[in-house]
Amino acid sequence: MLYAESAPTKKYARHLERVLLIEPHAASARLLHELLKDLGAKHIRIEGTTKSAMNAAREDDPQIILTEFAGDGLDGLDLTRQLRRSDLKCREVPIIVVTAEATAASILGSRDAGVHEFLRKPYNLKDLVRRLDAVILNSRDWVEAVRYIGPDRRRFNSADYQGPRKRKSDQQATPAVARISQAMRILRSAVSAIESDPRQALRAMQAQAVDLISMAGLTKDDKLAGAALRLSKTLDAQVKAGRLCRAEIEAACVGLWPWLPADAA
Repeated sequence: MLYAESAPTKKYARHLERVLLIEPHAASARLLHELLKDLGAKHIRIEGTTKSAMNAAREDDPQIILTEFAGDGLDGLDLTRQLRRSDLKCREVPIIVVTAEATAASILGSRDAGVHEFLRKPYNLKDLVRRLDAVILNSRDWVEAVRYIGPDRRRFNSADYQGPRKRKSDQQATPAVARISQAMRILRSAVSAIESDPRQALRAMQAQAVDLISMAGLTKDDKLAGAALRLSKTLDAQVKAGRLCRAEIEAACVGLWPWLPADAA
């Protein structure tokens, strides 16, 4: 409790009112439950399988999820992917994977599944606080693509991760230019996935249209704003009509392609 007293629980309390803890081992679940309570967590629901965890997420709308990497009936990464691709309100909540199997493959696999943080066993309260600080106090941009849905992987915060953090082409760009480039890459991929994955392609295109309009305002680029607005209106019309017409969407994207990075063309 000494650490909790030096770091007031109010810093976390409003973010930990509803916590979903997925841990099939009773002793491990009890330890993490106690640490979370020390940090001000209120309602902590414990589940042990992927199926029961998804049901709990649907019922409780958790603000944060901590899951064991694997266990009987549990695949933490599959759970993450299911949640990210779902229609649940909590699909974007921070997810922390907890495991003793901290291999390069498991860390990178967690990152690519849409996990926010990775907590290696054994851990203590300070280790948990570092991860909570990363997901609560230092939020990352959300990426709504087709093959990847989750926090921006270029700023994966885990102390265990040693991989590259940014594309070389983005390192010399301003934040706005880098974000426009990423949105354009995602948009191109989403248009290509209209027939194979229409629901997620639509989500991805809608998210990029919103992001591009925002970035156009930030950079005062009227041409980009007009082109992104045209795409947004086209998508809205198609949603109302209950269909996705690739030809119409591609026509709406014509004005945006000049912003597609050369290495993605």
